[in-house]
Amino acid sequence: MPRYRKRRRVEHIPSCRHFKPAGIPAYDLEEVVLRVEEMEALRLKDLLGLDQETGAERMNVSRPTFQRILVEAHRKVAEALVEGKALRIEGGAYDFRQNHGRCPRCDYSRVQKGAFHCPKCNWEL
Repeated sequence: MPRYRKRRRVEHIPSCRHFKPAGIPAYDLEEVVLRVEEMEALRLKDLLGLDQETGAERMNVSRPTFQRILVEAHRKVAEALVEGKALRIEGGAYDFRQNHGRCPRCDYSRVQKGAFHCPKCNWEL
């Protein structure tokens, strides 16, 4: 019996969860599913430029686990781009880290803890 998958900590939920090549109807495309924690690893490493140690700490996983998540995310994104497939972001084993002073939609950092709306994008927290 396999071990249960430990839940990863996610600080940002993407507002757009589906990407597809332009000019091709969605019903004609195959999809690649990118898990939310894989998207978070991409965001931490590639967008924010954090090293693997810091990224692993923020996701509450070990550095080798962070590396495995990141490699799988890169593979899926490359598959979608090279083979012209749609990319859908959903699912996974994660816990959303709430009330940490950042908006999960636009990543605005001056959201007060306990607030109900982001002052920048007016997203309901």
